[in-house]
Amino acid sequence: MRELTQGGVDHAIDTSSSLDGFGSAFEATRRGGCTVTTSLTHPSQTFSFPLARIVAEARTIKGSYIGTCVPGRDIPAFIQLYRQGRMPVEKLVTRTLRLEQINEAFDDLSNAKGVRQVILF
Repeated sequence: MRELTQGGVDHAIDTSSSLDGFGSAFEATRRGGCTVTTSLTHPSQTFSFPLARIVAEARTIKGSYIGTCVPGRDIPAFIQLYRQGRMPVEKLVTRTLRLEQINEAFDDLSNAKGVRQVILF
């Protein structure tokens, strides 16, 4: 990957929820770059690499949960972007369910089948 990008990318974002995906993002990041992960893997999973790489290559690793959102500020801004047609949320929805199907929705979430579900009630 670094060969394709002439030394790596400035920022790599991992959304894979897998150790392999994070590893690929980390390896794609250049010296001085930043790897960001939004992945929530199983708590027992760990990622290992020589710690000296962080220092010697001046890299940064960050985690971002829900986009590191500040709800009072960001949700109104997201709504405004949606209303302007600049944030097509409907493309992110895995499926829509009724409230009576909530247990099914949780099962699908556990099995990574329905990551972004909307419950109507």
